[in-house]
Amino acid sequence: MVDIIFKNGGILDKYIGDAILSVFGTPFPSGEDADRAVTTAVEMMRALRQINRARVEAGMAPIAICVGINTDKVLVGNIGSLKRMDYTVIGDGVNLASRLESACKFYQAGILISEMTLRQLKRPYLSREVDCLRVKGKHQPVWVHEVFDPEDVPGTGFEEFLGHYRKAQNHYRNRDFAAAGRALLEAEKLRLADPLVKMDLERCEVFVDRPLPPDWDGVWTMQEK
Repeated sequence: MVDIIFKNGGILDKYIGDAILSVFGTPFPSGEDADRAVTTAVEMMRALRQINRARVEAGMAPIAICVGINTDKVLVGNIGSLKRMDYTVIGDGVNLASRLESACKFYQAGILISEMTLRQLKRPYLSREVDCLRVKGKHQPVWVHEVFDPEDVPGTGFEEFLGHYRKAQNHYRNRDFAAAGRALLEAEKLRLADPLVKMDLERCEVFVDRPLPPDWDGVWTMQEK
């Protein structure tokens, strides 16, 4: 995974237990740092599939990883004390990336990126809107998107699936939960085991019979880090 980070111009900031914190755009921005970060995440998933094939052949269980990516202004440099300095990044932008990595487990997604990262992308990626999310400890919600590896999706029918899913999202935001449910059922026919479709169907089933307050904004608040 570290080799993939270096290949795409990233910096290995530190290991945090079984996690990696990497940074793109420092000390000098490239103009395509968001693309480099997302490309790194996609290539990590491809490398993981190779690793897991070898593990399964050796009789070992496969492993999973989650990647959270955020683009923001952060404080970068030698941070610490006179006795121990550490070249690193700190700030709310770093914390949000960490929260997105944790949110992958909730949404059963491999790669989650913030709307700020999505706006900075210059190359096309296969992605979908996931949720308007308020992470623990923050008041301002952020739109979250899932990025797919094109090599890991079906060759046919996936764009049609995304079309139904995006239509359902539009109905959901407009509080037409019955229409959203119908669109999700069409999406489910094309991708039976999709966890987000299942999650959104459950929400629609609850909301279709529950009157919502006028100020409902569709934001989902995470209760855990």
